[in-house]
Amino acid sequence: MKKSIAILFIIMLAVIAIYNNNQTKNGSRDQIPKIGFTAPHFSLSSLDNQTYQVAGKRDKPVILNFWASWCGPCREEAPYLKEVYEKYKDRLDFYAINLTANDDVESAKAFVKEFGLSFPILLDETGKIANLYQVISIPTTYFINTNGIITQKIIGATDPGSFEQYMKELVR
Repeated sequence: MKKSIAILFIIMLAVIAIYNNNQTKNGSRDQIPKIGFTAPHFSLSSLDNQTYQVAGKRDKPVILNFWASWCGPCREEAPYLKEVYEKYKDRLDFYAINLTANDDVESAKAFVKEFGLSFPILLDETGKIANLYQVISIPTTYFINTNGIITQKIIGATDPGSFEQYMKELVR
């Protein structure tokens, strides 16, 4: 009986260790790309040769939009992302993260010019940030409050009304 309890205890510890390892694979346990958790920290350079970062508490909330120039739904949502950004740009930061590892800088520049985008376009040239945020489909958008906590995640394109509603909730 004691042997069975010891084996059960060891199995339980192994399961807990595996779970904790999976939770911390891409950062500390409190930095996972899920609603209610701290957004994983990173810094990336952009098309305007600046470096932008997401790292804990901030003065303004931030929206991260992962996209690529060849993505049809990304093209569909670009006009209203621009429109909503222009409306709220003084109250939040908006970073469009181009999946440059699966795209190219010239195509990203052409996309930005075509749609007249004025928000920062960050370049994920290695795919590391897309992996960190577990981006499996694009567009994927994260809404992060001033405490650095993810409040909403959208996989795929959304309609303008829903997107703006999420932004209103974020900047309250």
